[in-house]
Amino acid sequence: MKLSERYCTIYVVRHGESEWNVKGLIQGQSDSPLTQSGERQAFLLAKELKNIKFGAVFSSDLVRAKRTADMIALERSLAIQTSKALIERNFGKLEGKSGKQIKILAELQRKADNAEFKSYGIESDKKIVGRMFTFLREIAVAYLGKTVLVVTHGSLVRVLIVHLGYATLDQLPPFSVGNTAFVKLESDGVDFFIRSTKRVHFKF
Repeated sequence: MKLSERYCTIYVVRHGESEWNVKGLIQGQSDSPLTQSGERQAFLLAKELKNIKFGAVFSSDLVRAKRTADMIALERSLAIQTSKALIERNFGKLEGKSGKQIKILAELQRKADNAEFKSYGIESDKKIVGRMFTFLREIAVAYLGKTVLVVTHGSLVRVLIVHLGYATLDQLPPFSVGNTAFVKLESDGVDFFIRSTKRVHFKF
């Protein structure tokens, strides 16, 4: 097997700007459509990735992610496969609240196993890692030697980067993952390697 066939290349992308992003509200699993600016961002991302041959496109089923995926897949004649494994973190009692409340989340994340999340009904990092990596491993094995697009949400991209040891929570605080940011991964279904990032703002 050629070296290039041993791995699946995965672009993990955050959606474009949504209406709740502009309002500064915590979205979580609530639906919020893209703004005109978000549509433009998705269009520019599609141009940025135009020379990449994707073998498949997967997306969160929330409208802001699905619309971003639609715009990237538009000229590729690829059907978008949605998965709840890719939806945003459930922020529980914080959904719909001011983004300033995200400081609560940042403090809770520093505590062991996110146990305190339960009092707010917030989905823990451990649970996010479980559902996301199960999904990524499955597609990596199914698409070895190919390139796959995955459109998801900011919290998942952030947790992905931290879980893979590329940065700590302090080096990647809330709001560090910009709209249409992406992480380029390679995986054989067991190991994952971050090859590059774009529009992810680290504090090293």
